[in-house]
Amino acid sequence: MTETRHSIVISTKIYSPRNSDSSTFYRGFVFSENEPTALEQFEGGPCAVIAPVQAFLLKNILFNRESSNWRQLSEEEQKTALCSTLSEILESACASLSTGFCMVTWAKGHSPHSSKLTSTEPESQVQTQDKPESSKPVQEQQPTYLAAEDLSFERFHSVLHKRTVLSASDLREEVLSLYHSWRGCCGVLLFLYSVILTKGIENIRNEIQDPTEPLIDPVHGHGSQSLVNLLVTGHAVSNVWDGDRECSGMKLHGIHKQASVGFLTLMESLRYCKVGTFFKSPKFPIWILGSETHLSVFFTKEMSLVGPESPSEQARRVFQSFDPEDNGFIPESLLEDVMKALDLVSEPEYVSLVKTKLDPENLGVILLGPFLLEFFPDQDSGIPDSFPIYHYNGLKQSNHKERVEYVEGTALILGFEDPMVRTDDTPVKRCLQTKWPYIELLWSTDRSPSLN
Repeated sequence: MTETRHSIVISTKIYSPRNSDSSTFYRGFVFSENEPTALEQFEGGPCAVIAPVQAFLLKNILFNRESSNWRQLSEEEQKTALCSTLSEILESACASLSTGFCMVTWAKGHSPHSSKLTSTEPESQVQTQDKPESSKPVQEQQPTYLAAEDLSFERFHSVLHKRTVLSASDLREEVLSLYHSWRGCCGVLLFLYSVILTKGIENIRNEIQDPTEPLIDPVHGHGSQSLVNLLVTGHAVSNVWDGDRECSGMKLHGIHKQASVGFLTLMESLRYCKVGTFFKSPKFPIWILGSETHLSVFFTKEMSLVGPESPSEQARRVFQSFDPEDNGFIPESLLEDVMKALDLVSEPEYVSLVKTKLDPENLGVILLGPFLLEFFPDQDSGIPDSFPIYHYNGLKQSNHKERVEYVEGTALILGFEDPMVRTDDTPVKRCLQTKWPYIELLWSTDRSPSLN
């Protein structure tokens, strides 16, 4: 384990105490008093960090922990679960083990309420820390919220310390030792900086579609899609489709492998974007849900909803990769390429026969639906007709009686011809319909959970 001096200079577009909407980055990762496995968000602010952390936290609690009562955690279990989650995200973001993992925290004796915090210290100077953060008195580890509000951009960056570790085991040990920093003042921001420096600012610039795009909007404090993707996948790409696409001679980067937790967005129901299979069908049945201004989390314990790609899902993904504008069809001339990509018989005579069958009116296009029916008919998805579901929204004011708690419910997966119950049209339902077009939601509460 090594300690280094480091100049931390990050744009005011990422940290700006003058932005009221981003002021809650002064907060740390705080568990709800009413839901011990749920993180609480205070006012508008850092959901782009908190929601991904919450999604991975749920993954670790639901599927990596043997206790049957997943909604109850002791303080020590909260510590273990949170630190394991933060370590996992940092490992995913690490560009190279040779450069190591970066931990950003307060320099010794320079927490926000410390009398040593003065404006005479040079901007971006980082102090050398002689002992782990966890050895500090608790009152120094958790400075008061009001004192932190007095921090300026320059003063904030003048008292940060960067520690570099070179192995995953040292990373987990270091993250655990900094538990009180993550929970205390600016803990969310300190973790965000740790992810950014672990990934490498130059690497982020290379992955992001527009290098001038800020990770956090300088006016409203909204996290960008690149920031969400960085935390969820370890790559700061700007798009949510599968793989890379060519557009007017430009290569646009998307998601390159199945994610551990998924992402769905209300914007897709409005046809502003198209989320790919790697996000829609993650390894675990947990999805971050995006609205116009906020992120929440939808999850279930039903593992049959996820898993390896089925042949029909693979075929849909490959077909759509040849349909970058999401028209639902491809030119007839591309059919042979699609069949080759799927390892289907692609002899010219057979391809010509398939064209005649799939395009009997000779319109020159091949529709996705008939293509799937031709090669992958009657595939049983294995998805149950109904299963228990939960929704998390970290904002207190978005919860009943301002108590951050999971909203429980039941999901019904119907067929398009099924005459059964139809529930109210809500933003949560419209978001989930981008994955399950005929899903119905029956919540245990009088009101549906909020996406905002």
